[in-house]
Amino acid sequence: MIALALALAAAGHQDTAALDRAVAAFTGRAIGDEGGARAVVDPRLRLATCPMVAMSWRTEAHDAVVVACSGPDWRLFVPVRMPAQATVFARTPAAAPAVGAEKIIKRGDPLLIEAGSDGFSITREGIAMADAAQGQRLMVRVEGAKMPVQAVAMAPGRATLPGWAE
Repeated sequence: MIALALALAAAGHQDTAALDRAVAAFTGRAIGDEGGARAVVDPRLRLATCPMVAMSWRTEAHDAVVVACSGPDWRLFVPVRMPAQATVFARTPAAAPAVGAEKIIKRGDPLLIEAGSDGFSITREGIAMADAAQGQRLMVRVEGAKMPVQAVAMAPGRATLPGWAE
């Protein structure tokens, strides 16, 4: 009876373990690893269930991930474990697009999303939901999927999943 009550109480709240997995996919690093979340999202949080969270870096220093929902409206910051010798000013991502960089992918463009390593590869076709310069993240609508996926622009018509860059 208590387990049922706990399950009913949890209904309608965002799964924080799912947020942890999404942050790890966004950073490309596991929780506790350098470049990954410092710790899990507090499981005591009672955030309203969000059909699609959006993620972005808080600053160019990549010191925290902003996890946001626009309906219902909430936002949280997940601190990232920085290298011991790095400072906020010294850490810049290698693949970060230059300000004003030429957009190689335009909204509505058909895309081939690729990911893989030695021994396996996977591809999926989709439609870009935003413009993106090389190395920039964008959302891609994939036919048959309920939610869009996040990808990184590699070349015109080509993207990869975060964490799978060449």
